[in-house]
Amino acid sequence: MIRLGLCCIFLQEPVKFQHLTARIIRALENRDEQILKLSDIAWRNSLALLEAVKSCKRLNIGAFRVLSQLLPLYSHPECGYKLDDLPAAVKIRENFAAVKEFAAANNIRLSFHPDQFNILASPYAEVVANSLRELTYQCMVADLIGADNVNIHLGGVYGDKKATLKRFVDGFKYIPDLIKRHLTLENDDISYTVEDLYPLCLETALPLVYDVHHHRCRPDRFTVAEATEKSLETWKQAGREAHFHISSPRYGWRSGNPRIHADYIDFGDFPEEWIRLPTDFTLDVEAKAKELAVMKLSRRLKKAGF
Repeated sequence: MIRLGLCCIFLQEPVKFQHLTARIIRALENRDEQILKLSDIAWRNSLALLEAVKSCKRLNIGAFRVLSQLLPLYSHPECGYKLDDLPAAVKIRENFAAVKEFAAANNIRLSFHPDQFNILASPYAEVVANSLRELTYQCMVADLIGADNVNIHLGGVYGDKKATLKRFVDGFKYIPDLIKRHLTLENDDISYTVEDLYPLCLETALPLVYDVHHHRCRPDRFTVAEATEKSLETWKQAGREAHFHISSPRYGWRSGNPRIHADYIDFGDFPEEWIRLPTDFTLDVEAKAKELAVMKLSRRLKKAGF
């Protein structure tokens, strides 16, 4: 079974998540007003998440990537707060519990993909501290809603890729267990390939989320079949269902920047090697047309006999 996943938002479904910026919160007169505003948006987003998983069920979408700022500015160094600081905390927790129950009952896999500024291998202590604070928040919510992986990229190479990989491994032992339970690593299209991350994932027992588009933009010595097998090995080690990503280049592979995502998935970009994999896996569809792209790929797979 291929469990197709939707990333964060819908294009046509009436499910809307709300955002807040630090500028808006700072403009309020006092902390009480700030907390009331944050509480209202967090509560509305918890309701939207429940509607999101219900929409996924109705549209036969098997996975949903949860918006990072579900609880807006939660880990912000100036505007941040704790969940129980919010007047709507009880209602938010109830909605999260309802999400967890509904997703479990309907076999919908939930995950997070924090922004690229979460860099645990950074040589700068402040960056690592901020990253740990944000990842702690997202993993806390992951526990509350029953989400699986909280997926990150390794980040920059800082002039020495080998030293950066070692710095991650050395620092990993100090990462809180809450984060270790959820953390996964993904190859990117600029710095870190499957070949780079595979040994690290084996050493740390972290699953490797294989992004085939990134691999094509930043190839290594592995073929798609080999990279898929390496990724599957790390998920088997963790005892969890594998998780991959797919996208297509907006302007094709021979013109423009191939890293920019298209509205839909070109079925020619779907690896033939994945059709006959002897295991279930989740596949996040990273496409601008959102649920329309997921459903189109689903139809195309069925037409191909899968």
